[in-house]
Amino acid sequence: MSRLCEGRVVIVTGAGRGIGREYALQLAREGARVVVNDLSVSRSGEGTEESTAEAVASEIVAAGGQAIANHENVADFAGAKRMIDAAVEHFGALHVLINNAGILRDRTLCNMTEQEWDAVINVHLKGSFAPCHHAAAYWRDLYKQTGTPVNARIINTSSSSGLYGNIGQINYGAAKAGIAAMTIIAARELKRYGVTVNAINPHAQTRMTEGIRERSAEEIASRHPRWIAPAVVWLASADSQDVTGRIFELGGGHLAAMEGWRRGPAAEPIDDAARIGPVMRDLAQRARRNVDMKGHELD
Repeated sequence: MSRLCEGRVVIVTGAGRGIGREYALQLAREGARVVVNDLSVSRSGEGTEESTAEAVASEIVAAGGQAIANHENVADFAGAKRMIDAAVEHFGALHVLINNAGILRDRTLCNMTEQEWDAVINVHLKGSFAPCHHAAAYWRDLYKQTGTPVNARIINTSSSSGLYGNIGQINYGAAKAGIAAMTIIAARELKRYGVTVNAINPHAQTRMTEGIRERSAEEIASRHPRWIAPAVVWLASADSQDVTGRIFELGGGHLAAMEGWRRGPAAEPIDDAARIGPVMRDLAQRARRNVDMKGHELD
């Protein structure tokens, strides 16, 4: 019996540590050939000397799998294309793109600098768009050449910070909300080619989340990346072709499908600012409350 991802070529960005590393290792165990992309930078995006991508690729090869390291910057448009091309040139194909790379530059709105905003938006939002663009173009052209759906996958990474909102992460939250919207739109656009596009909202204890808040030992255990990776491996497989345009909450005791914006309470349109106030207030009061980072309604 073949393994779940036997022969599938998968790019995992930010795969040198944390969740991305767990993805790469589990995908390889399920038969995938993995492009381990990582710039080996710090949590805030500054450079380090350690080659984490090489270490993970070597670990996969030592275990009998197939992997190569890749050091392209996903936020560089040309670099993202080189990453896609490297997968095709080395393994002969590309079946899955997992956008996982990210950094943090946390600060409140009043204190955030332009550079802190730009850096996070660049890595997360553009760093998801650029690889998606080049992978999608590759699959579109392949579909046009063969006339056969490609059965390919894009798996993006959103966050509770973008879906629920988290104080001190206005740059990160805006990027992650944008990624959720991008996922839904791309799923509609690429369906014709046989490409599914989904995203995850992960809860994990990694260097990205260490020190943000105190957690119990039990909570830390529930946030191990091993609780997230199996769902991503399945989404990467050929078996998941009927699931697209969804965001899944994983880890931290969660295995759930997220539900997006829907129209709530409504009233007849009013063309008078002097009269519309009470109606607007009533709509706001009757609408479901926003939720906190744990998904609980705010007071």
